[in-house]
Amino acid sequence: MKKKIAVVGAGFSGAVVAHELALKGYEIDVFDTRSHVGGNCHTARDEETGVMLHVYGPHIFHTSDESVWNYVRQFDEFMPFVNRVKAIYKNHVYSLPINLLTINSFFGKTFSPKEAAGYMQKIGDSSIEDPQTFEEQALRFVGRDLYEAFFKGYTQKQWGLEPSELPASILKRLPVRFNYDDNYYASKYQGIPKNGYSYIVGKMLDHSNIKIHLETSFDRSMVDSYDHVFYSGPIDAWFDYSKGTLGYRTLDFHLERHDGDFQGNPVINYCDRETPWTRISEHKHFTPWENHEKTVIYKEYSRYCEKNDIPYYPIRMAKEKNLLAEYVGIANDEKGVTFMGRLGTYRYLDMHVTIAEALDVVKVFLASEKNLKAMPSFVVNPLS
Repeated sequence: MKKKIAVVGAGFSGAVVAHELALKGYEIDVFDTRSHVGGNCHTARDEETGVMLHVYGPHIFHTSDESVWNYVRQFDEFMPFVNRVKAIYKNHVYSLPINLLTINSFFGKTFSPKEAAGYMQKIGDSSIEDPQTFEEQALRFVGRDLYEAFFKGYTQKQWGLEPSELPASILKRLPVRFNYDDNYYASKYQGIPKNGYSYIVGKMLDHSNIKIHLETSFDRSMVDSYDHVFYSGPIDAWFDYSKGTLGYRTLDFHLERHDGDFQGNPVINYCDRETPWTRISEHKHFTPWENHEKTVIYKEYSRYCEKNDIPYYPIRMAKEKNLLAEYVGIANDEKGVTFMGRLGTYRYLDMHVTIAEALDVVKVFLASEKNLKAMPSFVVNPLS
């Protein structure tokens, strides 16, 4: 008799686990409260324009892990795509991340790489030896002018907090390039699936051992009906918020349709505090191999996540980390349930990390089964 597995969440975490265990002969039920698969990576054609929409905001796949790159390409052809972000500040357009073009344009210079590096060292606040906050980290490495242009206002809008209240770890690796490379990511492999992310997830879940239950909640009372449960929903929701609610930022998107080309680039950040949106994404530019007469843009607004909102970015300040520790404590006492993914571990995860961790979850589970050992509640420690 096949062992029955429940997978809660039909994003990449759930889809990878379901797919891999289905191949091993397990009987899988996948549950998701939404009407579609793919989670926040969901893509869909706009009926009016035919443009492929990144429904919950832009997703560009990037990784330097060759095994993950090869894995995901089983399910669709990945088209070459380089994310070249632009930023508007005081009626000027700049290139991000900060590179030689940004520095020369901003300061009206023609620095060589060596000259730019020396200049940045000069304008950085060297009196800050051990940056503790986001603001100190930025001031230390790029100086006040660039900090106020590209980081301060944008961060205030994105996080709803002053940069002086945020930990330096958020800006752990400040990307400053002393060349004209404007590729937003430094990853070896980059691209966008030709048919969209939901197509990939759909292919993962297309197996005779998998049943998909959309617009369906999974109740804790159902755990005993399964040999194991893999849960990628919010960890606090699993416990009915008994310890309190973990804080997230959510996003609102204002969709507009226009003729032709609206901004000539996939993503443009609006760095000043006065512009209410953080950025505008133009979705037909995520599929440059397609041609569309009309275009669709999203104006993106960030705010605190309330009840019934879609959680995007875990806040992970001291208060939230303390609350998370309480939930991790009681989660470790759960039997037959493994928490995984962005929401299940309350961590911000890129797609490639999500997939890699889901594959690790499968490996640990299969080893546990083989060795007749209990599957742990977490494969990755959410507190690390």
